[in-house]
Amino acid sequence: MPEAPLTPDEQRTLLEIARQGLVAAARGLPTEEVPLEGLTPRLAAPGASFVTLTRQGELRGCIGGLQARNALAEDVRQHAIAAALKDYRFEPVRADEVDQIEIEISVLNTPEPVASLPPEELPGRLRRYVDGVILISGPYRATFLPQVWEKIPDPEQFLDTLCNKAGVPAYTWRRGQAEIFTYQVESFHEK
Repeated sequence: MPEAPLTPDEQRTLLEIARQGLVAAARGLPTEEVPLEGLTPRLAAPGASFVTLTRQGELRGCIGGLQARNALAEDVRQHAIAAALKDYRFEPVRADEVDQIEIEISVLNTPEPVASLPPEELPGRLRRYVDGVILISGPYRATFLPQVWEKIPDPEQFLDTLCNKAGVPAYTWRRGQAEIFTYQVESFHEK
């Protein structure tokens, strides 16, 4: 986790930035980078985030990054726009559905490699509902946020499904043919 949690005001600011990005994207309007003046040091500092869009409880888009490359506020803006328009699993968000979409933001800490251990011990090393997991096998990679544990609570199935998401056979992790990293998130959503 980050050193200190985001304040309620910082969370509200990020949700407002994400909402503005979503609305502009759905309406085809241009957007500008978030100005850093006036932001708290935490929001102006580099940060990595995922923005998840849901409609009536169903996933509508989710895009994010694993490494901090931009100010956290700008990272959130870019991922809100990308979740609305560029998640290959969904059609772009339409202007007429924006009011029905709820935004969730997950702010990531720095991923850490899981210590080298026999593959059969890996599922026991993962903390369900706490750890986000990154799987890398050669040029293939995928991640699941900690929230995915709610849908896939079994660690072995979680890893098998993560392999499938990465485009590699489900047994890849079982054969020790993947690097595994974990991270945690601070997650919050519109009320």
